[in-house]
Amino acid sequence: MNQQFDAENTLLLKTSKGDVKIGLRPDLAPNHVQRLKELANEGFYDGIVFHRVIEGFMAQAGCPHGVGTGGSDKPDLAAEFNDEKHVRGTCSMARAASPDSANSQFFICFDDAPFLNRQYTVWGQVIEGMENIDKLERGEPVANPDKIISMRVGA
Repeated sequence: MNQQFDAENTLLLKTSKGDVKIGLRPDLAPNHVQRLKELANEGFYDGIVFHRVIEGFMAQAGCPHGVGTGGSDKPDLAAEFNDEKHVRGTCSMARAASPDSANSQFFICFDDAPFLNRQYTVWGQVIEGMENIDKLERGEPVANPDKIISMRVGA
């Protein structure tokens, strides 16, 4: 991936396994990117765990209850499905059955997941630190989950 990301379109996740940089793609999902930036800058993600981590598939976080049942107090987002593929390092929004139910939960793909394409909103790509995502404790739910220590906009 040759795309350059400026500080305004970069998320820095400090996790219990190390730092991860995510390049944001407002060209694909402007409303989702705006929500993630807003929540990150408010400190919403600080201390939230990776509650669902499935080997060979993805790591999910963003639930304030740590179990996958909740979101932020902001309204759910309308889907912004796009043609970007779900491949290793893709960052996409989790949602309930309704396509327009994404709120604060997101996932990072460990591997290609073509069955998710055009079904979930891709909003970014890991550009550094994917090895730290690979180290996350696995489980559904995770018995001893890793966490996001902090998540902020900026390189």
